[in-house]
Amino acid sequence: MEEVARIKVWRCVGCGRIDHPQPCVGICRDARAELVDAADYEAAESRIATLESLLRRIAFTTPRPGESEGAWRAFQRDARALLLPP
Repeated sequence: MEEVARIKVWRCVGCGRIDHPQPCVGICRDARAELVDAADYEAAESRIATLESLLRRIAFTTPRPGESEGAWRAFQRDARALLLPP
């Protein structure tokens, strides 16, 4: 997975203003941006990887003859464990 670029910014704990000091080249303007905490992003990234792993198992598993029902039940059990809160 590609590493995400991060920039260090100052954020006001009172009003939420974010500032990234750098030399102005005379063409600046304010624009809306959405940022997420790195920890939240990493948690989502980890969850996606876990779900992709289960999906990969479902996509590439071929049960032995007569064992399709058991394999499907195992996949369901694993999926429920990932979807239900601990």
